[in-house]
Amino acid sequence: MPQLLLELFSEEIPARMQAGAARDLERMASERLKAAGLTWDALTTYAGPRRLTLVIEGLPAATPDRSEELKGPRANAPEQALEGFLRKTGLTRDQLTERDGVLFAVINEVGRPTPTVIAETVDAIVRAFPWPKSMRWGSGTLRWVRPLKRIIALFDGAVVSFEIDGIQSGDVTEGHRFMGSGQPFAVKDFADYRTKLEQQFVLLDAADRKLKILEAARAACHARGLELVDDDGLLEEVAGLAEWPTPILGDMDPQFLDLPPEVVRLSMKVHQKYFAVRDPATGKLAPNFIVVANVEASDGGVALAAGNSRVLSARLNDARFFWDEDRKTGFDAWNEKLKGVTFHAKLGTMAERVDRIAALAREIAPLVGADPDQSETAARLAKADLASGMVGEFPELQGIMGGYYARALPLEGEGRRDRIADAIRDHYKPQGPADTVPTAPLTVAVALADKLDTLVGFFAIDEKPTGSKDPFALRRAALGVIRLIEAGNVPIELRGNDLLFNHIKRMPNMAEATYLQVAPILDSITFDFLSDRLEVFLRDRGTNIEIVRAAFGRTLSGFKPVDLIASVEALDAFLAADDGANLLAGYKRASNILKAEAKKGEVPTGMVQTGLPNQPEAETTLAFAVEQARSAVDTALSTEDFAAAMTALARLRAPVDAFFTDVMVNSDDPAERDNRLKLLGQVRDVMGRVADFGQVSG
Repeated sequence: MPQLLLELFSEEIPARMQAGAARDLERMASERLKAAGLTWDALTTYAGPRRLTLVIEGLPAATPDRSEELKGPRANAPEQALEGFLRKTGLTRDQLTERDGVLFAVINEVGRPTPTVIAETVDAIVRAFPWPKSMRWGSGTLRWVRPLKRIIALFDGAVVSFEIDGIQSGDVTEGHRFMGSGQPFAVKDFADYRTKLEQQFVLLDAADRKLKILEAARAACHARGLELVDDDGLLEEVAGLAEWPTPILGDMDPQFLDLPPEVVRLSMKVHQKYFAVRDPATGKLAPNFIVVANVEASDGGVALAAGNSRVLSARLNDARFFWDEDRKTGFDAWNEKLKGVTFHAKLGTMAERVDRIAALAREIAPLVGADPDQSETAARLAKADLASGMVGEFPELQGIMGGYYARALPLEGEGRRDRIADAIRDHYKPQGPADTVPTAPLTVAVALADKLDTLVGFFAIDEKPTGSKDPFALRRAALGVIRLIEAGNVPIELRGNDLLFNHIKRMPNMAEATYLQVAPILDSITFDFLSDRLEVFLRDRGTNIEIVRAAFGRTLSGFKPVDLIASVEALDAFLAADDGANLLAGYKRASNILKAEAKKGEVPTGMVQTGLPNQPEAETTLAFAVEQARSAVDTALSTEDFAAAMTALARLRAPVDAFFTDVMVNSDDPAERDNRLKLLGQVRDVMGRVADFGQVSG
């Protein structure tokens, strides 16, 4: 079947927009062609520095014929209703058919040639393309990310003819701006197009460009006994900057390696788009860099490397200036500056936030095994580097630079300075699902205080995330809290004590708040938001969501994440075993019986009687087993031993199985029936103390 080739050729497209543009092109083309009734075998898009390309295999020559019947008003309906229906269908009254007093319109639509649909589709896509930023040029009305120059539109080898704002479609494109022939050339189909582009020094596929960069960069490093420092984000960006990427190894002044390695790498990456290089023998940065050129230089890149080295030296000299000046300034001056920096209009200055975090870190410290004095000190220094020159230039280094500067502090005590410096450096962690989680007690205290202050503060002023917006990254903060607690096995209670209650009262205008005012905020943070994030965290880790909800479904007086995680793990292991699976089946059977009885009227409750005349042994055995299980479960839960609670439930399996085998619940004797229903209610109750087993299918 025929192939469609579409290329939108323009001036340079920003690298950060290319991947999104390829996805948008695929989405928009798919939606419009499907709406027209077309199907295909494969659709692929490509994005590069100067072109967006779409190729579709297996399109039919025309859209299918369509017949549609529309139901209209009754034949005796008012004239206005009939006129509206006729306008909608484009038919006349005598073209309608009548059945059972109702009018129907049958609309037959003859299939349209696919090239006609393609022309309309491309026009609509180009005019409505959702570039993050676009521009209008010349006297036209068309907006595009950069001036649009050419459009290739080929269907089954023939040009699909149309014009968009003076740009005529055709079969002609251009190669590399500098290394190509300089002359436009025609193509016949996608295979011809891709081959000729490579002959003109253009790699169409971003994956091919990235592979070329990696292979050539690693080879250049290997030739000098060096290693490339991988950076996926930078690789993605430079692959969007060069149509024919050519990595070149350059040298830099070794004196700059005295700077923190993060400063060197970031200066290379942000300002120059260079890859860092390391010495495999030491694992430290080498005085080299990889620059990705868009040309193959005749001298092998010697002049390009020298020029880029001079530019990098200028950038690193700026970084050295900030490094030297910051170390002269210090934490006291920076903290003083924070008094004039607004954190949020309703939450005060950064200095006020630091005071809150320091107080909270001091309270958290004993719970995580950290020293309260050191926790408060680290918290008071943690945000200071936001006022430093280096962080002003490189915001990505907040915390990291504070850690470096803190190592020069005159702090006495073995290891105290290093522990505080590490806490300052890592207190923003974890910043995402892939980020590492600190476990040092001092760092955990400050990191938890920082994230909990964020959550408490914004919930206190009713700035909660919505379904589509989270401007203050509260979901990330909540996930950070959960990961810190889970990794450090921190037994912190986030609702049942005064920790968060007192912290809410530290917020501006909340000092006089009563518990009744604060309790709804606490519930919103813990039971609504943090428990939801914990559920997502466990689900993303591969835990069955039904098991998570079952564990969360038991009655909770507080919110201690480590206990909830432990209960989920214990329940998961229990249900994976035969005893758990069979007991779950018994629970379902008991619940179904009790639900059916509830529909008839009130289900009997109260003490279960034993030793009755003719009472089956299985009934008596289960009654005693339930009481023993209740006691064991309550003891286990009081010590938060969820594995022991599951073991206690497992002992119910055999008595429950025997009960349903040997005992008729719906006895003709009302007293027997009520006693057995009470017993099933107690089985359900004791199991419900551990989890809401009704959430689990099976």
